[in-house]
Amino acid sequence: MFRRQRRLIGLLLPIALVAVHVLASQAFAQKQKEILTNLVPLSLNLTAGSAAVSACAQGDQRPQVSLNARAISPGGNPLRYRWSTDAGRISGDGSTVSWDLSGLAPGYYKAYVEVETGSTGGECQAFSSTNVLVRPCPPVQPVCPNVSIISPDNVAVDQPLTFSSNVSSVSLEVVPIYNWTVSAGRILEGQGTSAIRVDTTGLAGQTVRTTLSLGGYTIDCSANSAVQIPIPVQTSRKFDGFRDISRNDEKARLDNYVVELQNDPTSSAYVIAYSGRSSRPDDVQKHTARIVDYLVNSRGIDARRIVTLIGGARDELVVELWIAPRGAAPPTP
Repeated sequence: MFRRQRRLIGLLLPIALVAVHVLASQAFAQKQKEILTNLVPLSLNLTAGSAAVSACAQGDQRPQVSLNARAISPGGNPLRYRWSTDAGRISGDGSTVSWDLSGLAPGYYKAYVEVETGSTGGECQAFSSTNVLVRPCPPVQPVCPNVSIISPDNVAVDQPLTFSSNVSSVSLEVVPIYNWTVSAGRILEGQGTSAIRVDTTGLAGQTVRTTLSLGGYTIDCSANSAVQIPIPVQTSRKFDGFRDISRNDEKARLDNYVVELQNDPTSSAYVIAYSGRSSRPDDVQKHTARIVDYLVNSRGIDARRIVTLIGGARDELVVELWIAPRGAAPPTP
């Protein structure tokens, strides 16, 4: 019987020794794994969605960035995140949060994250931070108000012109300064105000250009206007008239007439003769021929400038001397 027991023991003992060896090996491997796990540090990488933001809100979008913490636990244990910052407000939890930097002055700001993970062998911690730059708002670009010049409707020769300004959308912090300039003429009154009067004497046929520069702004805020001064309508005018007078008196009248014609070489001379009731049929022709002969041959007036006209009958013979400037309608007998 004892011999059978010894034989059984001899058979089971090697098996038991193998089992004990396997269990010891597994325990040792687990222990080694825990040791190696504790030796590998917790991995953490923190990044910001943008390195810089503007201090100015863009419409409904506030200055904010996303923060992303990528952590790897060596043992695959759960991770716990704790976020903080030296300014602004962090929203959310976990590995990704949003950092609101509204209302902060320009400069660099820092966000921090601390990650923890634990196991039966102890706890691991990792820490990281990142910077974000808050850029200053871009300078506000100056904007001119709406500036225009109201020009006069009725423009007459040698009459003053009134120009007024129409200014709108003026910045509240700016007091506009009115500075007027004119290309011709002279400002009679209103410089420094919203309206001026301009003297246009002697400017017939010219263009008066007006410029209004609105001071108080860092950029050119101006408006322009132009008004054409009309050329006066030329009309023929009666220079002299006389009855059948002596030859010497007639020459004296004609001498004055010649002086006026010489003052305006472009004008034309109109000699209109009216016959009298007692005049002979050829008296008018003879009288006008005598006058033209004196003007041309004695006083040197170009015959092409002289026009003779015959008027109707009057009580006595009458001669009228007319001057027609260039472009003027001729006189009518």
